[in-house]
Amino acid sequence: MLTRKQYELLMFIDQRLKASGVSPSFDEMKEALDLKSKSGIHRLITGLEERGFIRRLPHRARALEVLKLPENNLAPPADEAEAPPPAAAFTPNVIKGNFSPVLAGAPVANPAEAHDLPLWGKIAAGTPIEALRGPDTISVPAAMLGRGEHYCLTVEGDSMIDAGILDGDTIIVRRCDTAENGTIVVALVDDAEATLKRIRRKGASIALEPANQKYETRIFGPDRVKVQGRLVGLLRHY
Repeated sequence: MLTRKQYELLMFIDQRLKASGVSPSFDEMKEALDLKSKSGIHRLITGLEERGFIRRLPHRARALEVLKLPENNLAPPADEAEAPPPAAAFTPNVIKGNFSPVLAGAPVANPAEAHDLPLWGKIAAGTPIEALRGPDTISVPAAMLGRGEHYCLTVEGDSMIDAGILDGDTIIVRRCDTAENGTIVVALVDDAEATLKRIRRKGASIALEPANQKYETRIFGPDRVKVQGRLVGLLRHY
């Protein structure tokens, strides 16, 4: 699934390569997509690379290769673009939803039972995705849940594979707004981008660490990252 900006950048790169055989510069991409900074282009390129649409050619500046285009070659609908999520989708520190909570202080359910938890679309284990869609619901064994409120997300990307989290996995998240160093969390960056990473606090900064050597740790100021929940379980279909 591509956001509208990812789609626009992919098509712009493909058109320039077909016309001249040379990748556009970051400045040209920034101007074409009407973005304010090159960091936004870098994030989009990384996202396209992680999803297998492009690759960077080693030892060559500005060298990109388009590996594939979207199957239908159509831009995402406007309501699936990179606009911020609707106001109802988030509160300052939590992801809201039609939760079926296990309330704090209440007894844990019989392990033989199951709970229908909200499934809030996809979460990027790689580059953050701008908005979470949903919710649908998914049945989760009660034995996998502790106290508190829980929700589920589908993992997209491979940046947490060394932690045993694969593309396509469904993760179970306990909703909270704090987490200990080294905990794998759902983090909200700049109130707009949700990502799955290991969190560490370093002085006045917050580091979001991948579990894949291909990806770099990202460092943010403390006011830019909000914890949305911590990973407590995982479901996988074979």
